[in-house]
Amino acid sequence: MDVRRWALDVFFLMSKRLFVAIDLPESTRQLLADLDPRVRGVRWTEPAQMHLTLSFLGDVPDEPDSALREKLGVIEFGAFFLSIVGVGAFSAKGAPKIIWIGVGKAHPHLFQIHKRVQEAALAAGLDPELRPWHPHITLARCRDVSAQSLRKFLQSNAEFDAGLIHVADFHLYSSKLTPAGPIHTRELTASAR
Repeated sequence: MDVRRWALDVFFLMSKRLFVAIDLPESTRQLLADLDPRVRGVRWTEPAQMHLTLSFLGDVPDEPDSALREKLGVIEFGAFFLSIVGVGAFSAKGAPKIIWIGVGKAHPHLFQIHKRVQEAALAAGLDPELRPWHPHITLARCRDVSAQSLRKFLQSNAEFDAGLIHVADFHLYSSKLTPAGPIHTRELTASAR
């Protein structure tokens, strides 16, 4: 057996794929699920999987995972309301890849939590994503979908307003990728103080 392959197998067995997110109320998830345009090649996110990612941390070994939990658990923040508004798409070479809904003009408290989560990851010895953060909720993933086939849907929902959500906590999740889609398991909850 190749030693490098064995080391990778051990790493993935002793690590978890982690991300930190804000959950959505069931009523908001259902409202967003009902937007599905049912276009071929567009795989709409299951309502139970819809969330606003604060930080994707990737595969994290056990030791930094413990330190991360400790650092996340002591983050202090106040509860706030966040508007969920404005459907758009991230594209690659003109073809849509992700359909999302944004958080309006965002919110200073949201960016403060994001910053504190990033600092907690750094303090736990992890390297959080460094690219600019664009808070959004992924509604769908697209494969072989033309921009033209989604143009009308995106235009008619560019100002779609899903209302306000009350943000009183955020969660650390582990994610296991399966052929049927990801399985998310809540590992930790940090609540507003």
